[in-house]
Amino acid sequence: MTAEADDMISTTRRRILQGASLGSLAGLWPFSASGARKSKRDIYGELGIRPVVNFQGTYTTIGASKQAPELFEAQAEAARHYVVLEELQDAIGRRISDLVGSDDAMVSTGTAGAIAIGTYACVAGEDSKNIRQLPDITGMKSEVIIQKIHRNGYDHAVRTAGVKIVEVEGAEQLRKAINPKTAMIYMLGGTTGDWKWKDMNHVGVADVLKIAKPAGVPVMVDAANMLPPWKNIQELGALGVDLICASGGKHMSGPQCSGLLAGRKDLIRAAWANSNPHSNSSGRPMKVGREEMVALWLAVERYAKLDFKAIDKESQKQANRLEGELKKIRGLRTSRVPFERTRRVHRIAVEWDEAELDITTKQLKEQLMAGDPRVAIAGNPKQGVQFTVFMNDPGDEELAARRMREIFAKA
Repeated sequence: MTAEADDMISTTRRRILQGASLGSLAGLWPFSASGARKSKRDIYGELGIRPVVNFQGTYTTIGASKQAPELFEAQAEAARHYVVLEELQDAIGRRISDLVGSDDAMVSTGTAGAIAIGTYACVAGEDSKNIRQLPDITGMKSEVIIQKIHRNGYDHAVRTAGVKIVEVEGAEQLRKAINPKTAMIYMLGGTTGDWKWKDMNHVGVADVLKIAKPAGVPVMVDAANMLPPWKNIQELGALGVDLICASGGKHMSGPQCSGLLAGRKDLIRAAWANSNPHSNSSGRPMKVGREEMVALWLAVERYAKLDFKAIDKESQKQANRLEGELKKIRGLRTSRVPFERTRRVHRIAVEWDEAELDITTKQLKEQLMAGDPRVAIAGNPKQGVQFTVFMNDPGDEELAARRMREIFAKA
C-alpha cells in the first residue's frame, strides 16, 4: 500500500463526508432513502415497474434494503478515478478490520461471495497452482465440516470449491470428524424461523473454536443473520473466529451486491488471491468494483455508530401500530413471532379462517402485490402471512394497514 493511495483514501473520505457527515444523520431514520437527491427520471416507471413497500424483510429478491443516501456520492467519486484495486482493498480492509476487531478484512460480493472465496482460501491457500486447479481439489484438503442443523441453501457457496460436506451432530461427532483432509468448519452465527437450537444438539461458536483451534482447523461463521447490532460482529472478532462473513446490502444499507470477509490476515490474503481481479481464480466472476469497495467501507463506518436501541424502539412502535390496526379487521388473529437468538426482528403473524372469509393466503399475497401501493409480505409456516417490520420508513405501517382493510372489506 503506497502513501499516495492512503492519502487518496483519506482525502476521498473527507470530501464525501463533508456536508453529509454521520453526525448530520441525528434525528433521521437511518434506513430511509428520502435524503437522496431526487432524480428527474422515473427509472422504474420507464420500465413499467412499480416499486413495493417492503414488509417481507431483507430479501435479495426485492432489493434487500434501501442504500444509505450519503453513499451515492461516495460511489460517484470513486468512479471518477482509476485506482490500483489491491491498494484500495488493502486500505479499506484495514479500516473495516479495525471496526470488526479482526486482523484483516476485504470487500466481497455479498455474504455468499465471502463464503465462497473464504472457502477457496482454506482449500487452495495462496498457491497459484492450487488456485488454477479449483474446483479440482486433488492433492488439497477436501472436506468441510458443517453441523447438520446449520445446513442451508447458502452453503452451496462452500460446495463451489468442490469439497465434500461432512455433517455432524454435537461436539463429540465434530471432534471425531476432524482429520488431515479437513479444510475448515462452516457454521451459522444467527438463526431464522422456528429453529430451537438448544434442543438440537447445537455447538456454539466458542465451543467449536475450542475444538478447532488446537487442531489447526479454520472456523468460518456466516454472520448474515447477526445484524443488528454491530457488536455481534465485534464479538466474533473478539472470539478469534478465523473468517467472518456478513452482508453489506441488508441491514447495513450498503450496496446490495456488497459484503465483507474479515478474519486472519493469511486467510484474507489467500481469499484475495482466489478472487477478482485475479483471472486464474474461481472467484474472478465475483467482481467487486472500486465503487462498491468505497461505499461498503463507509457503510460499515456509518453502521458501527448507529443507535441500535433507538432503531429497535422505532421498529417496535411501527409494529405495535400495525398490529393494532390489523386487530380491528374482523376475522383476523395476530401474534408476535419470537425473536431470533442473536437479533431482534419484529414479525407479526396474521391468521384467519380462509373458508369463512373466502380468501386464501395466496390470494391475499397476490392482491397486496397487485394493489396501490404494492405491499410485499412473507408467508406463515402454518397458515396466513407475516409482516416483517424491519428497516421500514415511518408511515409504511399505515399503508400496509390500509391495504389490508381494503382487501378484507371485500372478503
